[in-house]
Amino acid sequence: MQTTLADSFRNTPEGEVAERILRNCVHCGFCLATCPTYQILGNELDSPRGRIYLMKQVLEGATPTARTQLHLDRCLTCRNCETTCPSGVEYGKLLDIGRHIVDDKVGRSMRETATRAALKTSLGSPMLFNSALKLGQSVRGLMPGFLKTRIPAAETAGAWPVPRHARRMLVLQGCVQPGLKPNINTATARVLDRLGISLVAADEAGCCGALAHHLNDTADGLAAARRNIDAWLLHLEAGVEAIVMTASGCGVMVKDYGWLLRHDPRYADKAARVSAATRDISEILAAERDALAPLLSSRSEGTAHRSQLTEKRIAYHPPCTLQHGQKLTGDVEALLAQAGFELTPVAEKHLCCGSAGTYSILQPEIAGALKARKLGHLQAGAPDMIVTANIGCLTHLQSGSPIPVRHWVELLDEALAPS
Repeated sequence: MQTTLADSFRNTPEGEVAERILRNCVHCGFCLATCPTYQILGNELDSPRGRIYLMKQVLEGATPTARTQLHLDRCLTCRNCETTCPSGVEYGKLLDIGRHIVDDKVGRSMRETATRAALKTSLGSPMLFNSALKLGQSVRGLMPGFLKTRIPAAETAGAWPVPRHARRMLVLQGCVQPGLKPNINTATARVLDRLGISLVAADEAGCCGALAHHLNDTADGLAAARRNIDAWLLHLEAGVEAIVMTASGCGVMVKDYGWLLRHDPRYADKAARVSAATRDISEILAAERDALAPLLSSRSEGTAHRSQLTEKRIAYHPPCTLQHGQKLTGDVEALLAQAGFELTPVAEKHLCCGSAGTYSILQPEIAGALKARKLGHLQAGAPDMIVTANIGCLTHLQSGSPIPVRHWVELLDEALAPS
C-alpha cells in the first residue's frame, strides 16, 4: 500500500514501524472473512482492512474523530487477521500505534476515563479484586439470576506441592485468576511435580501489564513489565528453566516484552531474555510428552472412576491469544486426547468468543453476540464440559453456559491424580 506519512510521524520509531506495516498491506480483503466484528456488524470500517485505512489517513495527517476512535475501540485485538493475512501484516502492532495517536488527538470523556481507570486499578490489583470478589460471593445467594452469573461461586485450590526437584520453573500467578479459579495454578504445579519439575512463584512479580497496555496506558503497562523482569531475572540467573503462563492472555503480553521495551537502553536485553524464556503451559507439557505418556497410561488402568473421568466428552475453545497471538495450535487437543478425553467437533474455532480482556465490559453488545455464537458451536456436539486456556474466555463463556467451563490443565491434573 502506497503511504506518505505526515511530517510529525516521519522518521520517528512509531512512524517507521507503521509505514513498514502499511506498505505490506495489499488491501486484499482476506481479513474480512475472519474478523469477528465484521461478521457481527457488517461494516468494513469495523474490519482490519477498514481500520488500516482509517489509521493510514491519520498517519498521513488527517484529523481523527470520535467515530475513528469508536471503530478502533471495537477491535477485539484477537489478531485472527494476522493468521489469515497472506502478506504478513502485523496488524496488532499497527493498532497499538493507531490507538495511541487517536486517543491523544481525540481524548476521552470523563466517564470513559473514569471507567477505564477503575478497570485498570481494580482488575490489575489482586488485593482489590479479591476483596470485591469475596464480598460479592458472600451475598451471591441473595442476588437475582442475571447478577449471580457474573459472580462465580468460591472455589478451593487444593494442595500446592512442596518444591523438591532440581528442575524448577516460574509461574506468573496473575491478577484475577487466583481469586476466580485458584485451582488452575495449583493443578499446573501438581502436573509438573509429577514430571519432576517444581513450580515456584516470584513474590515481587505482579500484573503482566496487558490490562493497562490494551486500555492505552502505555506507561503503566511498561512499568508492570519492568517490575516483572526485575523479579524474574534473578530466578532465571539461578537456573530456572522457563516462565510458565497458564493464562494465554498474559503469555502473549510477556512474550511481547522484548518488542515493547526494544528502545529502552536499560531493559531491552533483559526484556528479550524474559520473553525468550516464556512458555505457555501447553508448550511445556508438549515438550514433556514422552515423560507424560507412561503416567497417563498407568492411570488409565485404574478404577472405574478413573475410566469414567477420562471418557468425558469435551469441547475445546482455543483462545485467540493462544492460537493467533502466540501461534500455538494443536498441542492442547493432543494432550487431552492422550489423556483419554473425547473432543467434540467445534465449528469456527478461529473466531473470538468476545471476552478479550476488558472488551466484554466496554463493548457488551458485541461481546454478547460473539459469546452466543461461540457457545452455539461449542454446545453443538453435546459435550459434558467446555475447556479453554485463558481465564477471561473461561469466565466469559461460563456466564452464558449451563455446561461447566474449566481450564484444560485441571482435567489433565485429574487424569493424572492417584486413584
